[in-house]
Amino acid sequence: MQHPSQLTRTLRLPSLVLFGLAYLTPLIVLAIFGVIAEATGGASPSAYLLALVAMLFTAHSYGRMAVAFPVAGSAYTYVRRTIEARVGFLVGWAVLLDYLFLPMVIWLIGGSYLSAQFPGTPIGVWILAFVVVTTVLNIVGIKVAEKANYLLMAFQLLVIAIFVALTIGTLVSTGGAGALVSSEPFINPTANLGTIAAGAAIAAYSFLGFDAVTTLTEETVEPRKTMPRAIMLIALIGGAIFVSVSYVTQLIRPGGTFENSASLASDIALQIGGQLFGAIFLAGLVVAQFASGLAAQASASRLLYAMGRDAVLPPKVFGFLHARFRTPVTNIVITGIVGLVAVFLDVATSTSFINFGAFTAFTLVNVAVIAYYLREKRTGRRLNPVSYVVIPAVGALVDAFLLTQLDSTAIMLGLGWLAIGIVVLAVITRGFRKAPPELASVEKEAV
Repeated sequence: MQHPSQLTRTLRLPSLVLFGLAYLTPLIVLAIFGVIAEATGGASPSAYLLALVAMLFTAHSYGRMAVAFPVAGSAYTYVRRTIEARVGFLVGWAVLLDYLFLPMVIWLIGGSYLSAQFPGTPIGVWILAFVVVTTVLNIVGIKVAEKANYLLMAFQLLVIAIFVALTIGTLVSTGGAGALVSSEPFINPTANLGTIAAGAAIAAYSFLGFDAVTTLTEETVEPRKTMPRAIMLIALIGGAIFVSVSYVTQLIRPGGTFENSASLASDIALQIGGQLFGAIFLAGLVVAQFASGLAAQASASRLLYAMGRDAVLPPKVFGFLHARFRTPVTNIVITGIVGLVAVFLDVATSTSFINFGAFTAFTLVNVAVIAYYLREKRTGRRLNPVSYVVIPAVGALVDAFLLTQLDSTAIMLGLGWLAIGIVVLAVITRGFRKAPPELASVEKEAV
């Protein structure tokens, strides 16, 4: 008989895949299209293909770890249990970089599009509006219901489908059916491996969250079987959307030099669908960014709360819950304040910045699979070396390569964040002499 305090296992594969895709926010491919097209020299689908390859290898490794450790801790737990507790903490710290700064990037992208639409209003005003409204809603405990998330997902896919259909219609009407087939969006005189890799390092931002379904392990039916499939399907479906949409968009707006790359998709929407679709597209983008920012800020504040409650961070600050709202108000406000940094950054640098944390975590999850293989081998258990060594090794190399392709500012900021993490680790482990505290809220086994 299941204990009443346990979560109910009701989620199956379709629900997990839908949750994962909703977390990815598919419309993001258009929101950052101009930035990636500019970085690649007009080869955005190639950047997404390279990013997809990296994600598929890494998704495979997440799947292996989800089978071995069906817990909600994701990269933090996998590295802690297979490599070393202190290394696990630093991976968790790197992942915190994603959680803490992801709302900032979401609000910056939304602000960029609104600023382009209403040039008389400074982008800082829009970012401040996003931060204030989202922070207030999260403080009072507003939650987006599962059905509302699915409706939002359906709306995003509808906007994407209309965008692609109008794009195809415009291409055919101006150049015939042959205009739909071209190799230039993948490779052209202004694109090379270096520019494509740099674009892929940014494009990986679109995939952030493909592993988020691991947080639902305790609510999943047969998690050891279902979770790996869900992770792989989310990466595959998301990648297919990103590659195909960026391909047709690159066809209608070739090259990699644009007047305003941060809000290019709005200009394209006006070009292919006129004022009406332009307004629909902007509304869809802003709603998607708002809902995504709401969820990202809530997630970041809960992670900070878990770290505070378990004394990984100062509990009096980060482990505080508001008596009336029962929400981690301090953490929500901190996340909102961090979001204001967006005023001083551009989309390319900010997406690269949080990708530093993602690639660090992804690389070490791949390494964790190899470490798990070696550990199990010592106990006499035989695992498939292709699945547990070759594929993770390739994934680690690709992720590490993409990490080096981030822009120099992002790398410096990321290294600075890791340096802070090392200082925090030194304090809580008394000079690295003891293991850091566990995040009990994510270490619970889900058998």
